[in-house]
Amino acid sequence: MIQTLSLNRYPTLDLHGETRDTIYTLLKQFIADNIILKQEIVVVIHGKSSRILKNEVHYYLSRMKNIKNFHLDYWNNGVTIIQLKV
Repeated sequence: MIQTLSLNRYPTLDLHGETRDTIYTLLKQFIADNIILKQEIVVVIHGKSSRILKNEVHYYLSRMKNIKNFHLDYWNNGVTIIQLKV
């Protein structure tokens, strides 16, 4: 499991206010950019409220081949921590 200490030091994508249709493009580009930069750990903020964005983010991540691992942050379930294959 990835440590959740000091999440602010990792690249972060905030999806608050986005729709289900726009998050795929944002997430795909964010992950591609961080693989190029060789960032192994990245953070996506999707919020806690209706869980729609969280479910869509997790669905999309589960289908991506360059994702090694992902899970909700232990302390904040509005955040997903992603380990990339770099």
